Amino acid sequence: MNYNSKYLFSNNAKPFIKWAGGKNQLLEQFNDFYPNELRNGVIKNYVEPFLGGGALFFALSQKFKIEKAYLSDLNKDLVLTYQIVQRKPEDLLDFLEQYQKEYDTTEQEKRNDLFLEIRKHFNCQRFEINYKKLSDNWISRAAQFIFLNKTCFNGLFRLNSKGEFNVPYGKYKTAKIFDEQNIMAASECLKNAEIVQADYTNCWNVVNENSFVYFDPPYRPISQTASFTTYTGFEFRDSEQLNLANFYRKLDREKGAKLMLSNSDPTNENPNDDFFQKAYLGFYIFKVLAGRAVNCNGEKRGKIKELLITNYQK
Repeated sequence: MNYNSKYLFSNNAKPFIKWAGGKNQLLEQFNDFYPNELRNGVIKNYVEPFLGGGALFFALSQKFKIEKAYLSDLNKDLVLTYQIVQRKPEDLLDFLEQYQKEYDTTEQEKRNDLFLEIRKHFNCQRFEINYKKLSDNWISRAAQFIFLNKTCFNGLFRLNSKGEFNVPYGKYKTAKIFDEQNIMAASECLKNAEIVQADYTNCWNVVNENSFVYFDPPYRPISQTASFTTYTGFEFRDSEQLNLANFYRKLDREKGAKLMLSNSDPTNENPNDDFFQKAYLGFYIFKVLAGRAVNCNGEKRGKIKELLITNYQK
């Protein structure tokens, strides 16, 4: 199918997947914290080593003169999907359109069976995928990834000990699986991006004094019930948080790049928890407000503080 080329020039690209801890709701607050060098066009290189939903990338790439972007994540299927959106959006949309029709025409009580069938195929197919070489079966896998993301519970991505995606069906009456306009607009935003499956430290060689680097790692849990740090099958414990802080400090010292990092604010639960104050001593630590589902009881959910850490003044 030929998709309308007018979408290639849309300035409305936004994340094409839901992702835990997504930054869409914080973009307006973030406007006050970007470095001046990004605003005045000196910085044209954007680096995001924990890509996730990519909300900040899509916002900045349409607002400032970003000529080159380096985007990475450890999640192999997430990166594969981004690469297909970048390179083969029309082929992807053909699959997504069929999934949309199938979902919409399936009776509500039978949609769980449809979801489980696609989830099973997604899990089995992982043994057949060569993640290092683009091929046609990447397209169907990316479509499955988006379908599962749009229809699973809360858009979570979680792997069990066998490496299987095991999030249950979300029981949605409607789900926007096929979004032609946004996929095409996102593909245009990604055209100058290098998208890789890699650890965050892999960005070292692409960072320089004209780079803006944004870190959005798995958040440090602020309570035992809010502990979910296994988006890729790897735990991100306090030791990993400290390793990241050391890498952040090394980038600041040796690369001269502008750095910004998000994380949880432990003082939401414990006013005496100064973990991040110690880890990022000497940097600028600000607080923003976010609505997060940090409690299983919906009545107790609301705005909580999150940290924004920069190596430059506001």
